[in-house]
Parts: sequence; structure tokens; C-alpha cells
Amino acid sequence: MDWYLKVLKNYVGFSGRARRKEYWMFTLFNLIVSIVLMLIDGAMGSMNEGGFGLLSGLYSLAVLLPSLAVSFRRLHDIDKSAWWLLIALVPFVGAIVLLVFMVMEGTRGENRFGPDPKSDEGGVPAMA
Repeated sequence: MDWYLKVLKNYVGFSGRARRKEYWMFTLFNLIVSIVLMLIDGAMGSMNEGGFGLLSGLYSLAVLLPSLAVSFRRLHDIDKSAWWLLIALVPFVGAIVLLVFMVMEGTRGENRFGPDPKSDEGGVPAMA
């Protein structure tokens, strides 16, 4: 839960780097909350024909910026520009390429986007 809240608090932090753990824990909690809200929407009868409900729609809008920010930082961790997110617009192949990028280990040490997020204050990689 701390990872989820950390991303929400840094909702406009598009610079820097995000570890795999930060990205995937945010994605997991985001998915769980979305499913719960969809179930509540279904029980309340606020779903439309497309499967979108009022609560889940509002939640999706609320986490759009934090989701983009953590995706930017995740790509920065593997030393890729955030422009690579646009590859998701390519049907099928784009999503696979983006998934591979998101599961790749980050660049060790400092890269052009900042210091290694796995490092301690002293610059020695922390045990993860």
C-alpha cells in the first residue's frame, strides 16, 4: 500500500526514475481498486452499455496523471525516453514491447535521468 500512496503523492513527478517494484505495486493496487469500483458500479446499476460506471470512471480520471508519471519514471529507469509510451498505439505489438520494457531491470548506477532508485544515500546499491 505504501508504494501506491507514494505514487499518488508524486503525481506530477515526471522526472527521475521508478523501480519495477514501485511501478508494479502501483499497477496491482490500481487494478484491485478498479475491479472493486466496477463491482460497486454494477451493484448500484450505474454501469452503461460499454461497461463503464460512474465510480470507476471518476477513479480512472483521478489516477490518470499518477499512472502516466510512474510510467514515465519507469521508462527512465531503463534509460528510455518517455516517448516510448506512444508505442502502445501500435496494435498488439506496441503493448508487448511496452510490457517487456516495464519488466526489464533498471540501469545500474546513475543514468541521464537521475540516480539509481535502488541505491542508498551513500550510493551503494541496496539489497532488494
